[in-house]
Amino acid sequence: MSKRTLDAAGLPNAENTEETTHVPKKQKSDKSKKPVEGTSKDTSTDEREAKAARKEKKRLKKLKRAEAEAEAETEAAETESAPKEELKSAEENSDAKADAKAAKKAEKAKLKAVKKAEKSSKAENIDVAPVVSTEPTNGAKPVQAFGDSYTEDSALTALSQAEVDKFLADNFISITDPQSSTPTFRPILNFDYLPVSDPAQRIPFKNFKAPTPIQAAAWPYLLAGRDVIGVAETGSGKTMAFAVPCVRHILSLPAKQRNKGARAVIVSPTRELAMQSYEQIMLLAKVSGLQAVCVYGGVPKDEQRKALRTADIVVATPGRLNDLINEGCADLSRVKYVVLDEADRMLDKGFEEEIRKIINTTATERQTLMFTATWPESVRELASTFMKTPLKIAIGDNPTGDLRANTRIKQEVEVVDPRNKEYRLLQLLKQYQSGAQKDDRILVFALYKKEATRVEGFIRQKGFRVAGIHGDLSQEQRTRSLDAFKKGETPILVATDVAARGLDIPAVKLVINCTFPLTVEDYVHRIGRTGRAGKEGLAITLFTEHDKAQSGALINVLKAANQPVPDELLKFGTTVKKKEHSAYGAFYKDTGGEAKAAKKIVFD
Repeated sequence: MSKRTLDAAGLPNAENTEETTHVPKKQKSDKSKKPVEGTSKDTSTDEREAKAARKEKKRLKKLKRAEAEAEAETEAAETESAPKEELKSAEENSDAKADAKAAKKAEKAKLKAVKKAEKSSKAENIDVAPVVSTEPTNGAKPVQAFGDSYTEDSALTALSQAEVDKFLADNFISITDPQSSTPTFRPILNFDYLPVSDPAQRIPFKNFKAPTPIQAAAWPYLLAGRDVIGVAETGSGKTMAFAVPCVRHILSLPAKQRNKGARAVIVSPTRELAMQSYEQIMLLAKVSGLQAVCVYGGVPKDEQRKALRTADIVVATPGRLNDLINEGCADLSRVKYVVLDEADRMLDKGFEEEIRKIINTTATERQTLMFTATWPESVRELASTFMKTPLKIAIGDNPTGDLRANTRIKQEVEVVDPRNKEYRLLQLLKQYQSGAQKDDRILVFALYKKEATRVEGFIRQKGFRVAGIHGDLSQEQRTRSLDAFKKGETPILVATDVAARGLDIPAVKLVINCTFPLTVEDYVHRIGRTGRAGKEGLAITLFTEHDKAQSGALINVLKAANQPVPDELLKFGTTVKKKEHSAYGAFYKDTGGEAKAAKKIVFD
């Protein structure tokens, strides 16, 4: 081999090394092959067959070296082309040519480095991961998840402002927008004004005359991608208020991105409410070709894990969803539509930490919705943490969201002897379960699971058709009882407070509180199972001396709803019991400042 050939190949020879290098005969036939670019050592057959780890290490070194060379050449080019104010005009023209030449040289160096990396990757049989853009794929604005995708229907625009104002006033709709002093959109007063790509999506509403106030007011802003807080009483149609924009959002994505993982998540406080929301959402999902899954505890996880792989919409309770997230079975990283349903109830049940964990696993740029019946400080704090300039829509004559009972519900409070409660309960059932009223649905509330079991057995023993729903029953039994009650097969349902929130059973005519709940908030939510969807209802409460600590709060609720207050109840007093601390109960004392300095105690 000649000296020129050795130098070209980068191989050592006797003149440029201190030691004489012996070239094996085995490599003589390879000396005519083109040397590997950028390699300063001869690569033998044994080295080419080395382990993948060594090849990977070499490849990384080559990439780093190529990048370093490209950066060095670029810096040199930039330095060479830097303007020099002190030069004359003739010299500036010369520098401009040098600048173009240097830039071209730097570009070639970068291209050379890229080609070198690609060539090395192919030689090592290593796949190079494609670069994925982090920009929104649906034309979204950085702050709002989906941008201004809503266009008002021309027929809605043609309505007079007087008609719109009358609707807002008649339904006590209050809209507070931090971005605008006046409402940006008109409420969608008719289902025909709802922007849908397929008329079949209006089928679920065929039995309704018009959208409910919360639906009409919220839809435009939700379709436009705004974060919204909805404050409305139970039974106001909140589920469809967030379900329609949810489906619309997913359908706006490319078809190939659907059925490949969650794009929306709805979090509910109880299994029953989650199942109810799931049923409502499925009415829209089916006609749109979308898939949904309901995730809750009390049942095996296997089917839920499987369904999560392809579900577009996840409806879940906080506990089970967090379990599946921790197991790696629920990926919410692409979720950009988050709904917290009955947010105040979830906080009351101590789910704040679980809610925060769930939201933190979703996409950073998302649309967050919060629906609640009340607007306490705890809910406001949660909203300020996860929502971006949210719009608040309050329905009813209670825009502040203070605790109030539905004014369409007639409330009757009877002060009875604790020993006579079951006898009085039997009298009420005979009165409201006879003649034309025999199929009217009655919801009886007990305080504890054992009490619910006992009351259910007592009612059945007296010849009434009755079912029960409480925590000691399996999920299958609870579902069966609830379905039978909804269908009217068993017109009486005995329940604990697990069923007191969010369940939408429009035909409930009467609610009987066999035992008063632990808080007046639970009382309001219990009686809220009747008088739904604009209908009137009746709630009868059996109050005993054991409940006198709640008398003051109950009296305030009755007065606020213009309901009669019996003299027997007033005898227990009007003092409102201070709400207990979540951790320390009734023994918590807020000192309101720093602790006093310690005193030294001296014993004689």
